[in-house]
Amino acid sequence: MKPEQREAARRLRQQGWSVNEIMRELGVSKSSVSLWVRDIPLTAEQERALHDRHGPRYHAQANGSKAVAAKYREQRSAYQAEGRAQAREMDPLHIAGCMLYWAEGKKRRNTLAFTNSDPGMIQFYVDRFLRECLHIPDEAITIYLNCYLGNDLTQNDIENYWLTLLGLPRSCLRTVVVNAQPSSSSQRGRKLKYGICEVDINQTRYVQHVYGAIQEYSGIDYPEWLH
Repeated sequence: MKPEQREAARRLRQQGWSVNEIMRELGVSKSSVSLWVRDIPLTAEQERALHDRHGPRYHAQANGSKAVAAKYREQRSAYQAEGRAQAREMDPLHIAGCMLYWAEGKKRRNTLAFTNSDPGMIQFYVDRFLRECLHIPDEAITIYLNCYLGNDLTQNDIENYWLTLLGLPRSCLRTVVVNAQPSSSSQRGRKLKYGICEVDINQTRYVQHVYGAIQEYSGIDYPEWLH
């Protein structure tokens, strides 16, 4: 997905093009276009123009897409309600995990993604919050590493360090990005020794649970987390 394709898709959508028209024009997948332009509403005039160009078929497709979107939005809302309900129990561990995610987690819609370089923080997040509080099984956890070599550690050493720390099998390890250290002696060893670890749970239920809990604890509404 090139940034210029995304920008072109957004520009065309703002001009009133349909998702299918943009897909054909740019030669990219429909799912990519839908993701890129989902926050750009069409004006009533643009909707009429699309209907004139494509007839009833456009409305049938649009209504079907809206029905599917509404279904999944309702599902996300239900998951947030579960998080709010658990937040009202005021469990200190749940509070700590949700607030930690609010501060350090990636705000994605369908993936609970937490990134940090602090081993103690990552270990607390996985052991206490994911496993103990949310009861997430190990097979649902995936990790991604971004590290530098040149600290007298091999890539395998770094991989084993995180897997052992978190008590996870190698099957949970996904991508490892390795960046070269500067060759000068004055620069060697200045990067993070074990790099950065990202922990992902690719299930909508958990991330929306946490979003609902954060809003309940904070008293602040984030409607964009539901879209």
